[in-house]
Amino acid sequence: MAPILHIIYTVIQIMFMIFLGLSVLYIFTFSFAGLFYRQKPYPQHPALRKIVVLIPGYKEDIVIREVATNALLQDYPKEKFQVVVIADSFQRDTLDFLHSIPIKVIEVKFDISTKAKSLNKAMEQLTDKYDIAVILDADNLMARDFLSKINGSFESGFIAIQGHRTAKNMNTSLAILDAVSEEINNHIFRKGHRTLGFSSAIIGSGMAFEYDFFKDLMSTVKAIGGFDKEIELKLLKEGHTIEYLEDAYVYDEKVQRAEVFTNQRRRWLSAQYLYFRTDIFPSFKAMITKGNIEYFNKVFQFAQPPRILLLGLVMLLTIFYFLLNYILEISLIYSYIWIGIFVICIFSFVFSVPRKMYTWKTLLALTSLLKGMRLMFGSLVRIKGANKHFIHTKHGES
Repeated sequence: MAPILHIIYTVIQIMFMIFLGLSVLYIFTFSFAGLFYRQKPYPQHPALRKIVVLIPGYKEDIVIREVATNALLQDYPKEKFQVVVIADSFQRDTLDFLHSIPIKVIEVKFDISTKAKSLNKAMEQLTDKYDIAVILDADNLMARDFLSKINGSFESGFIAIQGHRTAKNMNTSLAILDAVSEEINNHIFRKGHRTLGFSSAIIGSGMAFEYDFFKDLMSTVKAIGGFDKEIELKLLKEGHTIEYLEDAYVYDEKVQRAEVFTNQRRRWLSAQYLYFRTDIFPSFKAMITKGNIEYFNKVFQFAQPPRILLLGLVMLLTIFYFLLNYILEISLIYSYIWIGIFVICIFSFVFSVPRKMYTWKTLLALTSLLKGMRLMFGSLVRIKGANKHFIHTKHGES
């Protein structure tokens, strides 16, 4: 190989190596830390706070009846919590059913529907005094003790808490991969972060806030997609800590069809990279001038490739450069580094996947991993403009 081509080849290889190596080292650090996570015990006799459960939904006629009915079955005192369904473009028979059960229904309609608009409209109309706001998606089912555990945790002085969102269904290979991905994120970005003293990431549902604080905070949120990322950045920018409750479960429907998977990830990725672009320099400045590492850490997190895509890139580039370095007789040190990155990446995932998911069913679902990588890559290349219009994730369709 000509010297100039050798230099260009080596520089490109090192650039890939640094980018993927830093990403792998980042998730490995928090993945390993998550092994040592210990949740704080609940107080024995907490004050009973008044809780409002806000469930915004857009055309969620298929799932909302079960969700609304289930939300009433909490072991928390009935006079201490109120379920509110924010119904955007629901069918008349669905609305009639919701009005027939002991919940509050707030009907809304917007030219461009967003979860932020629905939540803000609902809180404008609520007149009761609440202490805690719990946010669910229209497909979420709470464990019976969810509100009791949320209430107990607020005794510790937190103003924002993320519950443990986990899979409601694992009926297709894609749903299983989605469920595994959720638990990997729970381990790395919630358990691992709390172990090292950082805030838990929030997800957009299964989360709770001090009510007046949340109402004021939401009034400043304008996001079309990724409203949870906007409020998370605002929280961290102001120096607040977000708690994580591993044993407070909310069951979430995992996607079953490729089209839904692609649209959902496209929306998530678009919001993620939008806030990376807008906040990277302010967060770096805040870290240098105010010591706000939390804010910078969150924005740096947005620059990371999705876990399934990271695994695919590391695997493919390790094989590619290992073979090409051998053919071109490039120094073996580069190949050894690639193997090291790949091994560390694999251990990051091994640490993060719960033991209960090490089953034959999960192993069979891994045969769809390449499909998942392809879908994620397709979502990534189509994110342009996704944050400028509402992308709805359909629930309850097999």
